[in-house]
Amino acid sequence: MSWITALPTRAARWSAAHPWRAIGAWFAFVALAVGMAVLVPAQSTTDADYRVGDSGRAHALLERSGLLAPPGEAVLITARSGALDPAAVTSAARQLTDRMTRAPGVAAVAPLVWNGDRTAALVTITLTDGAQHGTALTRITESVAAANPALEVREAGDLTIDEGINERVAADLHTAEVISLPVTLLLMLLVFGALVAAGVPVLLAGTSVAATMGLAAPISYLVPAEPTVNSMIVLIGMAVGVDYSLFYLKREREERAKGAGTIDAVEIAARTSGHAILVSGLAVIASLAGLFLAGGATFTSLATGAILVVGVAMIASITVLPALLVKLGRWVDRPRVPLLWRVTRRAGRRGTSARLLTPVVRYPRTALVIGLAAAIGLSLPAFGMRLHQASLATLPQDIPVVATAGRIAAEFPSQGSQAVVVVEAPADDQPRVAQSLRALSAAAVATPAFVPTEGDTVTTSADKTVTRLTLAIRYAEQDPRTDDAIQRLRTSLAPNALDRLGAQYVIGGDAAWNLDVTQRQLDRLPWVIGFVVALTLVMMGLAFRSIRLAMLSAGLNLLSVGVAFGVMRLVFQDGHFASALDFTSPGYLIDWVPLVVLAVLVGLSMDYHVFVVSRVREYAEQGLGARAAVRLGITDTAGVVTSAAAVMVSVFAIFAAMSLLEMKMMGVGLAVAILLDATLIRLVILPSALVLLGDGPWQRRTPPVTTAPASSTVLRPQSRRVVEWSAAR
Repeated sequence: MSWITALPTRAARWSAAHPWRAIGAWFAFVALAVGMAVLVPAQSTTDADYRVGDSGRAHALLERSGLLAPPGEAVLITARSGALDPAAVTSAARQLTDRMTRAPGVAAVAPLVWNGDRTAALVTITLTDGAQHGTALTRITESVAAANPALEVREAGDLTIDEGINERVAADLHTAEVISLPVTLLLMLLVFGALVAAGVPVLLAGTSVAATMGLAAPISYLVPAEPTVNSMIVLIGMAVGVDYSLFYLKREREERAKGAGTIDAVEIAARTSGHAILVSGLAVIASLAGLFLAGGATFTSLATGAILVVGVAMIASITVLPALLVKLGRWVDRPRVPLLWRVTRRAGRRGTSARLLTPVVRYPRTALVIGLAAAIGLSLPAFGMRLHQASLATLPQDIPVVATAGRIAAEFPSQGSQAVVVVEAPADDQPRVAQSLRALSAAAVATPAFVPTEGDTVTTSADKTVTRLTLAIRYAEQDPRTDDAIQRLRTSLAPNALDRLGAQYVIGGDAAWNLDVTQRQLDRLPWVIGFVVALTLVMMGLAFRSIRLAMLSAGLNLLSVGVAFGVMRLVFQDGHFASALDFTSPGYLIDWVPLVVLAVLVGLSMDYHVFVVSRVREYAEQGLGARAAVRLGITDTAGVVTSAAAVMVSVFAIFAAMSLLEMKMMGVGLAVAILLDATLIRLVILPSALVLLGDGPWQRRTPPVTTAPASSTVLRPQSRRVVEWSAAR
């Protein structure tokens, strides 16, 4: 692993010798990447990319046989106030039917249907496969509503819900981008007290995100882009991009303050912080690679986008950042914000972190027990997590089409959750298949879980080899009884009715797909955790040459993940702080979020861990004992870690304010976990554990007797601190 140490130094030396080439090459790369996004349209995921289990096989079979249900829209008609006038409803439905039938993309309009107590009516519209958007249909619905002021005429369906969600995602992402930049810049001003120093990390993080979004467009033809991938790129890119620059810039300024020239300070920063950036960046990438084990279009797309932005940010930090620092020189500390500059300059090593560390280092066993008790206590609720796919209940209810879809499902249960039974058999057996499916439908409706539907629910392909039965489920998608209904259909109802046919059959539909996807996530979660922990062990073992440090790193990562899962369960599944965060608890966690939080959190927490442990090792290698090395190493890095955590928490908190519940879950889980990771774990549990490990994990050498040359200040100031610490003792 010696190349990890040599690469940042060599990159810094080249950049320092050719600063304009490095800077020009970086901005040319960013411009080229952004141009790709303009010229190359991204390839989005399709329904086929999300197929899994029996529901996936059913979807593929229906598509191949031409029985896949085309997209549809539904128009709900209710009274604006008082009782519903049947004559007015009939007139409005006739107007809708006449105009919708002539609209482009409409294949058929079904007759008006009333609910059980005749308080609502529904007109369903079947669209052609090539229907692209529902704008024209929405305008028709709005005009009919305007012509019938006594009625509420509202539309929702496949196209309009997708359009409403896409618009909200775009608006949320734009808001996150607009807010995250000034917030991050403000935090950097508080850290550095100078405008240029504050702007450099934000500039590199922003350009890294822009370049990644550009590169993601052509890459989407290999890995189709999931709708939330850009949110993930912004989330991870701003966090790691600012952190990496912060680590590097802080060390360079520290060395200049000790008397080193700009070139020497940049080289020392490359040798120390640059090494930490490379190790932690590779750890983040390795952790995110664990998402590929989870399979599925969502994880593959999110992992690809996140890995790409981490790689771009890492390259920027060890190449163009040294060039910028060399060209800026001491101008990096200009223009100064007077009050902030004085505060940041006076904030020394003997600050709050030193006071907190004193009892931790003095009583490590007690501190370790208290820290572990607090972290484990927050982690325990994770054992009660319930996972489920996103549903209407998790979508923002202030989107009109989402609210309308929920009302339609409530008034017309047959329009809600559905199960689809697909049978493939020779054409000669089709009459027997259809008869058995109708018997299955009757048996299912006789149970409390299924409800009857209008018309014949059995359809057959043109070649008579594939037959489909549609069953309506009484309960909402997120209701646990819906999963029970699918399980009963698969294990008893369908086998009793169809096994005697000797034909192949599968159970699909949205409800079955939700169950299959959730089950796959639960099955693969232990494998992803194992992969991430194993990689952490290997990478930390190679980086620090100590199996005890590697095991400690893996244990702390698991602790951070447990805290994140426990907090997400308490907030989003149990509904604590729901009003403050402006959401309604669905009673579960969206199934893909914990896996993504696991991979992202382990990777990001390694930033702090590598940075802190690397500094502790520097002191230990110079001859300090474990207690002194831990005290000085963590005190030196506490300010940087706190600043980096503040950036991450602020970025994640912005996503916690987004309206999509999955983004809110991810933002809250990561923000709380990073906050506790940077405080409880890095200032209490880690130092106490390192003190108890003693000198064993470190390769110690005798402190240098002679004064190091001025051009190699990496040892001289630290050796002086060794003497100061020994005298203080």
